[in-house]
Amino acid sequence: MNGICFQFGRETAKDGDCIVSVMEPSLYTQQQGWGFVTEKNRREQELLRLPELNSGFEPVWWYQDEDITRLEMGEEGCRPVDSEEREWEKSGRRLPLLFKADVKKEGNYRVSVSMTGCSENEQEVFLFLGRRHLAWRGTLQHGQRQTVEGIVNVCDIIPRGKTEGCPDTTVDIALIGRGAALSEIRIEPVQCPVIYIGGDSTVTDQSAEYPYAPGASYSGWGQMLSAYLDCRIAVSNHAHSGLTTESFREEGHYAILYDRLKAGDYVLLQFAHNDQKLDHLKAEEGYRENLDRYISEIRKKGAYPILVTPIARNTWKGLDGTYNDLLSEYAEAVKRLGAERQVPVIDLHAVSRTFVLIKGLEAAKQWFYPGDFTHSNDYGAYQAAGWVAQGLAGLAEGAGLDGEPERSDAASAASYAALRDFINKGGFGYWEPGNDCRAAVLPEEMKGKTSPVAEELFADLERPEDPLKRAEALPMMIQALKFFPTNVYNDMFDDVIGHEWYAGAVECAWQNGLIPPEMAEERKFLPEKEITLAEFLTMLMNGFRGRMQTKETDWPEAEQAPGFTRRAVRESAALGLIDENADLNGPVKRGEAAEIIRELAL
Repeated sequence: MNGICFQFGRETAKDGDCIVSVMEPSLYTQQQGWGFVTEKNRREQELLRLPELNSGFEPVWWYQDEDITRLEMGEEGCRPVDSEEREWEKSGRRLPLLFKADVKKEGNYRVSVSMTGCSENEQEVFLFLGRRHLAWRGTLQHGQRQTVEGIVNVCDIIPRGKTEGCPDTTVDIALIGRGAALSEIRIEPVQCPVIYIGGDSTVTDQSAEYPYAPGASYSGWGQMLSAYLDCRIAVSNHAHSGLTTESFREEGHYAILYDRLKAGDYVLLQFAHNDQKLDHLKAEEGYRENLDRYISEIRKKGAYPILVTPIARNTWKGLDGTYNDLLSEYAEAVKRLGAERQVPVIDLHAVSRTFVLIKGLEAAKQWFYPGDFTHSNDYGAYQAAGWVAQGLAGLAEGAGLDGEPERSDAASAASYAALRDFINKGGFGYWEPGNDCRAAVLPEEMKGKTSPVAEELFADLERPEDPLKRAEALPMMIQALKFFPTNVYNDMFDDVIGHEWYAGAVECAWQNGLIPPEMAEERKFLPEKEITLAEFLTMLMNGFRGRMQTKETDWPEAEQAPGFTRRAVRESAALGLIDENADLNGPVKRGEAAEIIRELAL
């Protein structure tokens, strides 16, 4: 492919292989090789429903069977038709204009997109390229034409739910903004260095639901890094949700990266969020060994490894209100390994942890997906990508690039220093979180319908009439409150053995401050003991308090419960989880506990 140009809404002097006049909003088909993507052809073509092989934008679940995207072509180009009567329009959410073009083979492509403002008022506009990589954020005035260039890396990928790589030879464009028309797209192959990325869900190219709201969209910092780069270097993100330093290799993701890696490329590696759940991937054991092996292999290709410490979570202990840093051991291991192998380290953990500490639990939520305390939204991913870009820009300064026998000092320093020329540390300026940092609200026409996620919570609960035991209560709370279970148990209780099925849940609950000291006297947790309603509420509120600010109500019935449980009982009453008929000192049934947790989680 030598290059192709799509012009929207106007005839060209020549309509051939290189220039295509698009006068109608034609939908994408594999046979045509280009076109727009809407709900209609997504339903008809299975490949269009795989986010990793497309733009990464998917209709929110209650609109998947409805055709909400209507396109119109004008002199300025193509744009979605405004729909003022729809509730999501009033809330500020926007429909993406999605366009897809086949480029026949993988590689790096320079994509130039021209858009024109066609609204009476200045409007905020977003442009995403490839797998939802942010290429531009700004404003357009009526009649203003804006051209943006970016690099898209096209290569195979293993989508979620698949076990083998899927070929991808398409370029995707997503334009979002009321009153912004897509005027022209130019695509041409280009030779350039690549920044490859390996990591977990905090780094990966997350998909986003539409109508789009940045605050209610999952995002990994890897897909926002392009916002801080110019159009002379590509980003190829092979991070995936759930990956460890081990499964990144075992599941085939690393092989896709490694097979394409060439001399002069860079590889960013950030793991730990899932490694910490596995006993054999301790920070100074399997985790370190795996990273060390990656470093050697990458260097053999003539490429340059860069280690990134794990981004911090917004995790706090409800028991005493302190910040709960579960990743510090892994961050320190990364820094020690970097120093020993003379590999540059970007300490993302330190800067993100400081950010969360300064903001505090509630304020920091604006940079995380609603109800999630690990995964950022678009605001948070953009912020984190800026920290990574600043780290990349300063790698050659004091990076300690001496003494490594695999590379010469001068070559290594010069290669890392070259990254500074590709980076704009300011990106598109500060991105202020809006009022969309909350869970998607059901529109009026969907009231009364339950989301698939809500229906699944404890849907298969067994023995609902049986009394709940302490060991059984913890996994339920951890699941609903989205804590991070671990398979590592540190023997803090004499009556909980490491091989027991609930040991990981006990460890997680202890690390996150769910278990009050009064329920763990003389180093015994009594996992088989039936839990009272008051004790259950105490552990539950200890967890919830680390997720959300709570308030107490003046509730006289709380005096019937043990003293250490009364605060939690009053908080539960304020939330409407219990009433005056509740038997606080009696055992709670499994079904009753599930209903309380489900009500709290939703």
